[in-house]
Amino acid sequence: MAPFALDLLLRLTGVRGQIPRFDDFRPVPATPSTRAAGRLLRALAIAAAVFAALSLAVWGTVWLAIRLL
Repeated sequence: MAPFALDLLLRLTGVRGQIPRFDDFRPVPATPSTRAAGRLLRALAIAAAVFAALSLAVWGTVWLAIRLL
């Protein structure tokens, strides 16, 4: 389950397809890119959404268990 979740996270953030091979290196731009900040914010938003979904799932499980007792 962990490798699948990591692979899914890398694909959603766009990192998975950006790993260069040895012949794919290009010159780095002199100015900082705003795309990196966008990717970081997107990764943080995805991580927050995953954390919220897992928290709600645990809360729902505990709530259901208490109701059934």
